[in-house]
Amino acid sequence: MERGMMDNYVLTLLWVTLMFGGCSARVVTVSPGPLIRVESQPVSIRCDVNDYMGPREQDFEWMMSREANGQRMKIISTFDASYSHASLSKRVASGDISVMRLQDNVVELKIAEAKSQDAGFYWCQTPSTDSVISGNYEAQVQLIVIANTLKVSPRAPPSVVPEGSDVTLSCNVTRELTQPTYLSLTWSLKKAGTSEEILTFGPQGDVLTGAKYARRYADGAIRLAPGKNGLFELVISRVTTSDEGIYECNGTEWTHENGGKWIPIVGSAKEMGSVAVTPTGQSLSVKASSSSSPPSTNLHLTPGDKLTLLCSVTADNLPSLSLEVSWLANGRDIITMERGGVVMISNMSASSAQTNHGEASLERTGAGEYKLAVRQVSTEDRGAYACRIRAFIEKGGKSSGGGGRWHMAAEKTSSPVMVKVSQIKPSFTLDIETIVHPQMTSEPTELACHVTNITHFPLGGRLGVTWEHIALPGAASEPQATHSIGSMDGYGNLLPGAMYSDRLESGMMSLTKVQPDTFKLRFLRTQEIDMGQYVCAVSAWSVSSQGDVVKTAEQQSLPLTVRWDAKRPSLNVAAKRIREASVGGATFEMSCTVATQNLGEAGYSVLIQSQDSLESNVRTIMTLSPDSVVQHGGATDPNRRDSLVLTKSGPAEFRFRLGGVQLSDRGFYWCDITAWTKQQPGQTWTRATSAESNKVKIDFQENGPSFSIAIDSDTTTVYPWQTAKMKCSLRVSGSSPKTDHLAYEVRWFFTRLRGGPTTTQVASVDRFGVVRKEFRNASSDVSMEREDTHSYTLNVHGAHDSDSGEYHCVATPWYLSASTGAWTQAGELTSSRIFLTVRFAVWESLKLPLLYGVSASIGVGLFSLVLGLVCAQCCCRNAAHTPRSRNKLMDLEMD
Repeated sequence: MERGMMDNYVLTLLWVTLMFGGCSARVVTVSPGPLIRVESQPVSIRCDVNDYMGPREQDFEWMMSREANGQRMKIISTFDASYSHASLSKRVASGDISVMRLQDNVVELKIAEAKSQDAGFYWCQTPSTDSVISGNYEAQVQLIVIANTLKVSPRAPPSVVPEGSDVTLSCNVTRELTQPTYLSLTWSLKKAGTSEEILTFGPQGDVLTGAKYARRYADGAIRLAPGKNGLFELVISRVTTSDEGIYECNGTEWTHENGGKWIPIVGSAKEMGSVAVTPTGQSLSVKASSSSSPPSTNLHLTPGDKLTLLCSVTADNLPSLSLEVSWLANGRDIITMERGGVVMISNMSASSAQTNHGEASLERTGAGEYKLAVRQVSTEDRGAYACRIRAFIEKGGKSSGGGGRWHMAAEKTSSPVMVKVSQIKPSFTLDIETIVHPQMTSEPTELACHVTNITHFPLGGRLGVTWEHIALPGAASEPQATHSIGSMDGYGNLLPGAMYSDRLESGMMSLTKVQPDTFKLRFLRTQEIDMGQYVCAVSAWSVSSQGDVVKTAEQQSLPLTVRWDAKRPSLNVAAKRIREASVGGATFEMSCTVATQNLGEAGYSVLIQSQDSLESNVRTIMTLSPDSVVQHGGATDPNRRDSLVLTKSGPAEFRFRLGGVQLSDRGFYWCDITAWTKQQPGQTWTRATSAESNKVKIDFQENGPSFSIAIDSDTTTVYPWQTAKMKCSLRVSGSSPKTDHLAYEVRWFFTRLRGGPTTTQVASVDRFGVVRKEFRNASSDVSMEREDTHSYTLNVHGAHDSDSGEYHCVATPWYLSASTGAWTQAGELTSSRIFLTVRFAVWESLKLPLLYGVSASIGVGLFSLVLGLVCAQCCCRNAAHTPRSRNKLMDLEMD
């Protein structure tokens, strides 16, 4: 039966082996050939094996033969260092021939410099690691080595070319055709240590451009012109300064292998020469002049005359340039002729006044000649006129149909031509008076400005006005400062000043023209800051020939003083202490009460300030705006901002609270309060007056808490294997910190009763709650527990006689100082000692042995008694023969 089971097992194993062996077959492949390579160039032949059995990493052997069926010569092996043929051993040792493992099943045969004798057939073999011979174990490829006949012959380009011209780069690439090889040609530009490819032609007859030159090739600015006998020409049209550098021609010979892959087998690069591009700006010249004879750079005209100016442009490459011509008056564009000849009029005269279309014209009179004409000039046309030229060069080539991209090559502006237009200015005088004079603050005020004695005022002329206010000394933040209230220009537009825009827009002030020669300024509610001097400046505006309104003259009145006796508002601020901070960590609170005089409804801004001493620097702790917005000052510690509170507790009362005072908070505190008013809701606040309160002092001395320690136990006597408990209690007196601000380091020590007075540490707990137990030889165990913040208990589990002795605890308190905000270590505390006695219980120790002994004795006695009775019975029956009695009845009874 066992023999039959063994036969079945062998058959099953053989069947599995045949199944797996038949499902896979080793496949060895090499690079598709034939491989065409060039002398002195590197050669790489790849070999891989798949569908094999055995270890993952396979070994490889390389052999070669001059003929397909010739004798093979060993080259190199991955596992046998002495595998190489004697004629190849030196090349293998020098590294000229090597094998590189790419993967466990892939290697590559590498020849650093191919020689003509390396041509032939190469075999890649893999030793078998399969349990069944299946598949192929070698693969063959042919290597053809040809001579290096590649020649690259460039022609030197011109060394200097003007910007916008064309450059032709000619290069000849040839080779001797002995095998089916192909050529490619690459032009590149080197500058600043880097090389950029411009264009590559071949090897399949396709064209590949560099990233920076693809757009120019698509536009036709770069084109390829193949010639005969290996001559190729690359034409770069309309070069710019970015085309400067050293040009290089690179020829490459390629082979097309059976796998469809193009392989470069040899290359040669030659420098063609350096090309410098002359910028257009070096030769571009622009000149502006008048059309008079001789030309002049200064013109004197009267209103209504015609202005004619000429612009002359010269450049070395003028035919290849496209020009944009602009005329500027006082630095502003007035008219432009674009590159396509379209004229654009900006309608802006020299003085920024708008002109009508068609009054200015620009035309091209010849190559590089342009004429500007302005008809019916007026006084606003005076100024400096200059001609600006922008020269553009087209990046697109000639084949792009004129739709290429343009870039500006240069920009130049001529020297200015000064044009003066004389004009008779109007004349007039001004009178300013008070129509309504205020007697106190908040009353209305009205001023009038009259224009009289008007002469030489043109027909259709207009008048404008500007009102200005000069503050009285001490009445504003900037004494004698002049502020513009508002103005009306020649079009009647109202332009409010920056400081008065809100009041003008809300209607609290008005600026009107009641008659052609009278202007009025009215305040609905006069404020104290409105006291001062008022000036009206009237300007004359006339209509030019183009229909524009331009300023021709301006006069200013004498100042008019407006003031009244005003009772200045005043503040009185009183600060008082609400809560005293006598110790660190306490809360300090003070209130500031405001009393006002000559001040109506107002809002208040509060600054809480402090200083360490009366001579030290002042710090701002908190601020409260009139809109009840609280902000912390720069002297506030960001970590303590939650401890600071500033609130408005009444219509004129403010409270400041500082929680958890520290030693650094000692000093003087006070309120700086400013009163603000509004003329009407929604307007901005106006400062009225301010005052400081008296100073409140925070002064206390830091007295840390004091600690005491005590030790106690429920019992000082225990029996073996019982648990002994001892408690270490700590007490705090004085300025007791919060529970979260207090921690202890507690250590328990033990002095053995036997073995001398040596004291050892039993266990400890640090202030972070980490418990550590010391190594013990005794069979008992110890533990520590924290019952509350101030109590720590030591438990001795399974007490043994070796645990008898004296116990005491040592504690180190840590507390968070309310004055400094830092954890502070207090002095070390040592408790008294407790003597623990572990008693030996005699009765408890003997009762079990006695019980066992008595039980055993009774059992043995009973057993002995039974055994004796059995033996006695047996011995008495067999020891003597009793004679049969004659009395039969007696015998029967005995039986």
